[in-house]
Amino acid sequence: RRAAEALAHRDNEGAKAAARELAANLRSRRQLVSGPTVESVEDEIMEPEDRLALAERTLVAPLDEVATRTVAAAARQVSLVTAISPRALIDIAFVLYAAARLLRRIARIYGGRPGLFGFLRLARATVNHLAVTGGAAIGDGLVQQILGHGVAARISARLGEGVLNGLMTARFGLAAIEVCRPLPYIREAPPKLADVAGDLLSREGEGSPR
Repeated sequence: RRAAEALAHRDNEGAKAAARELAANLRSRRQLVSGPTVESVEDEIMEPEDRLALAERTLVAPLDEVATRTVAAAARQVSLVTAISPRALIDIAFVLYAAARLLRRIARIYGGRPGLFGFLRLARATVNHLAVTGGAAIGDGLVQQILGHGVAARISARLGEGVLNGLMTARFGLAAIEVCRPLPYIREAPPKLADVAGDLLSREGEGSPR
């Protein structure tokens, strides 16, 4: 929020303070990125957007990549497990368990260590973000892609349920990234559903009747 306010009001001191705090908080999670760092330009005259964009590129973008891979792995796992599980109750239990584990992992990627009450607040914020962004509708055209290619008519019902559960897990993961990410998106592009769940449709012919 402080970074967003600094951008909105073109507050250089606010941007500098936000970048400095972010660098301190993520010191243990930093990855080597070539070029200038937040600390090296501390005394340079820069636009607030440029300063925070540098913090985003050097501090947050590498973590975004890790978080995106984590969401993709969780979506694949949910898709597989719910496609082969024998009962719907097991599906529901596993999806809820996977979502909770995914949320905690993403929080840790961005340096968070939520306790029980912090985790519950984080979960509520993620669900609220999904509601605001229309996450329940899945979006990004993937459902249309499924229907357009006739996949639903060609694959088994269980495999289709697994794919949809995987897509919903991926959408939840993307909302978790938005909530846990310590900076707003400035110049980096936010991941899309196709980036973390597109491979769920890459083997659309598997499971189709011969």
